[in-house]
Amino acid sequence: MDWDRVYDVLVVGGGNAALCAAVTARQAGASVLVLEHAPKAFRGGNSRHTRNLRAMHTAPTSVLTEQYLEDEYWDDLLRVTGGQTDEELARLTIRATAEALPFMEACGVRFQPSLTGTLNLSRTNAFFLGGGKALVNAFYATAEKLGVEILYDTEVASLRLDDGFVRQAEIISRGFPRTVRAKTVVASSGGFQANLEWLKQGWGPAAENFLIRGTPYAKGRVLRDLLDQGVASVGDPTQCHAVAIDGRAPKFDGGIVTRLDCVPFSIVVNRHGERFYDEGEDVWPKRYAIWGRLVAQQPDQVAYAIIDSRSERLFMPSVFPAIKSDTIEGLAEKLGLEPSKLAETVRGFNAAAGHGSFDNSRLDGCHTEGLTPAKTNWARRIEAPPFSGYPLRPGITFTYLGVKVDRNARVLMQDGRPTANLFASGEIMAGSILGKGYLAGFGMAIGTVFGRIAGREAAKHARN
Repeated sequence: MDWDRVYDVLVVGGGNAALCAAVTARQAGASVLVLEHAPKAFRGGNSRHTRNLRAMHTAPTSVLTEQYLEDEYWDDLLRVTGGQTDEELARLTIRATAEALPFMEACGVRFQPSLTGTLNLSRTNAFFLGGGKALVNAFYATAEKLGVEILYDTEVASLRLDDGFVRQAEIISRGFPRTVRAKTVVASSGGFQANLEWLKQGWGPAAENFLIRGTPYAKGRVLRDLLDQGVASVGDPTQCHAVAIDGRAPKFDGGIVTRLDCVPFSIVVNRHGERFYDEGEDVWPKRYAIWGRLVAQQPDQVAYAIIDSRSERLFMPSVFPAIKSDTIEGLAEKLGLEPSKLAETVRGFNAAAGHGSFDNSRLDGCHTEGLTPAKTNWARRIEAPPFSGYPLRPGITFTYLGVKVDRNARVLMQDGRPTANLFASGEIMAGSILGKGYLAGFGMAIGTVFGRIAGREAAKHARN
């Protein structure tokens, strides 16, 4: 490593967005240095845990069925964000996903054949063969082959801004303080979801009970540094991609396997044995991300999903075995709930349920009547033993507070001026497009699209 060298492009981060930027910039002829906070074995940020990318396409492809056009994609995003999105940047992202799969394949990423089953994603989402770890490995292999330099175990302490121009990066590499200089910088270092103290500023003491699904290295140090230096912020610090995961998951880095997909076919109760939301509101890929926030609002940030034996094979199981009993009362005891209260809740649900024909493959309209909250789909009685239960806790994937960017991925200052040589991609800027909620595979879409834009624009700026 030549510490005196001035690189064309410095990329801060080591996940999908960072690697898309690094590869694109290097392909454009720029010299590129990547700084990855994690050690090599844990490289890749949250991208290690991803599975798929949501992609627009006008005709069937080798891994996607039918077609998924811009307006439908936009409507899906609008529904989950409640309108909290920048339409210009969102539509730019959506349109650019049509080119994402060929780019990834050229970088060695491989895709599975289209999926069938309970996820209902064969038309919208392309799944990575080997998952996120294989994706990350393919990108790193391509980057190294192209001549991108990579430093692991390297945290950026500060990007020194002078009137909107990054003069240098102060880093800690393998425990030693260093200074790195570059003509342009791409910040792709993620959010602050692994920083519990920062999370508590928005969520209060409840954040202590959150589980962090992704990398423990996402502390938000670069984000905080940039905001403190007058970079414009976007997004709500209390908003995050939070899903309901198995409550037995580890505190950090549990990944995708800890997610629970049983909610639509269950009733979900809090620690008092009471239901608190419509479990059948929509198909799971569009609504699963609301459940982390819902559980976070319950006492002790815990809930429990209850199903019967007929629903066991309708969803991908947790990595942890279900807690089972032949009676609802017995299941309540194993879950630490009041047996009589859970039995009362199940009886009330069963009396109201079953209006319509159950069909797990679509929004079936099988609903409850006279029950609050209602269940509007898949409301089948819970009556066939053995009964199963899963503890739920909020699993935080990434936060939505970030830096504001324009359509060329250039970071903006608080007064609206663009920075001179600072670009951003991935979770650190995703709040511009994802104000709240989540759409399966859309985080990867943002990272890929804006990673490529940031890499292209940074290389162009360096040449000029």
